[in-house]
Amino acid sequence: MADVKVREQVRAAVDAAESKKAEEVRVLELGPADSALADYFVICSGTNPRQNQAIADEIQFRLKTEFGTMPNSTEGYRLGEWVLMDYVDFVVHIFLAEKREFYNIERLRGAATSLAKEKKAVAKKKASVKKAFKKKVAAKKKPTKGAGRKK
Repeated sequence: MADVKVREQVRAAVDAAESKKAEEVRVLELGPADSALADYFVICSGTNPRQNQAIADEIQFRLKTEFGTMPNSTEGYRLGEWVLMDYVDFVVHIFLAEKREFYNIERLRGAATSLAKEKKAVAKKKASVKKAFKKKVAAKKKPTKGAGRKK
């Protein structure tokens, strides 16, 4: 399949996307039936078109400076709803959340092996647990009416 250099480039693309706060970052290793397209798909989401453009810019900058490579083609950058960057051995898809849900590339490539699970979902769960805990602690510490008043 892919060599070490391609894996390093994919990792750099993922790191670049995460540095721009991309959500639900996934890497799919495509099977032999799909390897004519590419060896990997990097899929992530942004919250708005400007963020998607920033993610694409960062990925292109990192891969150019670290590996001296540019995408063969980039599609959808101007609108920023679904940006596709073709690096031959791997393809980067940057979606708005609703576009990602609609096109559901992960389902279409069901035979692919998912290499990177979403870190954001775990972080959100931890944050919500912390928030609930803080509310509970704050409720216990809240003084009752009249308590603490000096007469």
